[in-house]
Amino acid sequence: MKSVLRPAISLLLLFTLVTGLLYPLAVTGLAQVLFPWQANGSVLAVRGRPIGSALIGQNFTAPGYFWSRPSATSVYPDNAMASGGSNLGPTNPALIEAVKARIAALRAADPGDTGAVPVDLVTASASGLDPQISLAAAEYQAARVARARHVPLARVQALIARYARHRWLGLFGTPRVNVLELNLALDGLTTRRMDG
Repeated sequence: MKSVLRPAISLLLLFTLVTGLLYPLAVTGLAQVLFPWQANGSVLAVRGRPIGSALIGQNFTAPGYFWSRPSATSVYPDNAMASGGSNLGPTNPALIEAVKARIAALRAADPGDTGAVPVDLVTASASGLDPQISLAAAEYQAARVARARHVPLARVQALIARYARHRWLGLFGTPRVNVLELNLALDGLTTRRMDG
């Protein structure tokens, strides 16, 4: 019995030490050295006050702001404590009705815009926390935002272009814009990264 129990307990203690303590400390230490802003939550601040994370979507609903992608998180939209999608398939009647309702809300917010609604404005992501929208989704909302703020459309479009993030290496990803950063820029607020 001792011949089996002693090695089992020794291995348990060894792997607890390695995987439960040493490995997490090493990964945390490397992250703090190599990527401190990301490791500390990618927090954006205005005048030293944290506003939100550049990595977690925010729920904007006022007409003078760009709206984020819909969120399927529970309790309230963009709930970082309940990340997850709706798991509704493309033929599910509940998803079809939700998309129709979202299209109707976008049309009601800007009745003059009869263009095609970008898909990311009416469907939630798998995480429900996307902080970015496609450039097409931003352009779709630009006229509404410009009218609500009483600013020239060209100025709003210039902000979209300024905050646009393009494909990595020209190949990977989708051209997009971070909604929180764009909305803070609309407000004329200077943001900075808060390093932990």
